[in-house]
Amino acid sequence: MGQFQSIEEARNFFKDDLFATNAGVTIDELGDDCCVCSMPITANHKNAAGGVMGGAIFTLGDLAFAVAANNMHRITVAQQVSINFLSGSKGSRLVARAQCKKDGRTTCVFNIDITDDLGRDIAQFVGTGYKL
Repeated sequence: MGQFQSIEEARNFFKDDLFATNAGVTIDELGDDCCVCSMPITANHKNAAGGVMGGAIFTLGDLAFAVAANNMHRITVAQQVSINFLSGSKGSRLVARAQCKKDGRTTCVFNIDITDDLGRDIAQFVGTGYKL
């Protein structure tokens, strides 16, 4: 088991990440080196053209990164992140799957694949964390 003894403990730890929680991001699954978070797509997440705002997608990826990284080593903060937007969503929910690629002494790297509920690839988020 990781730093969190249960998914409920992780949810409680991140409940004050109000930007993400107010956007509707939830922690759905938690493993030793991975996690799954999701977010419904609502009118509040849309841009003027009707697509999902890049910032909403980034927020989902960022929380999935934070949950997975802090489950491996609490406290871990973002040192560098990047996101590639791949496709527009046709679904009603976004899902972020975070997986550790490297767990070093002072840093870690996670890949976060973001899809919609129809299985469409929406974005690829890569986060490097610094272990405090």
